[in-house]
Amino acid sequence: MDLVSLPKTDSFRIRVNPEVRRQLEAIYGRNGLTLTDAVNVFFQQSLNAGGFPFSVTDDNTQLVKAKALARLMKELEAGEKDPKTYTEEEVYRRLGVERE
Repeated sequence: MDLVSLPKTDSFRIRVNPEVRRQLEAIYGRNGLTLTDAVNVFFQQSLNAGGFPFSVTDDNTQLVKAKALARLMKELEAGEKDPKTYTEEEVYRRLGVERE
């Protein structure tokens, strides 16, 4: 059953970093999808696969960590050239991380 095409009468909220959201909207927009459309496609594919619609492995984890580290290093290098200070709360907000 193709649940993605059924009427959508329920909703949920998700917190995401604004820059990540902007980048995702641009990526999916190039394919004619909204962010909501993309999430619904992910959900449908998860249902079809009975889990993640892609392999979740240590290799994937290492790739994600490597990309995050490369991004962090790039941002640190940029910060050395134009130093700014942020409060702890600003750091959490900018990184899109909820405090526990």
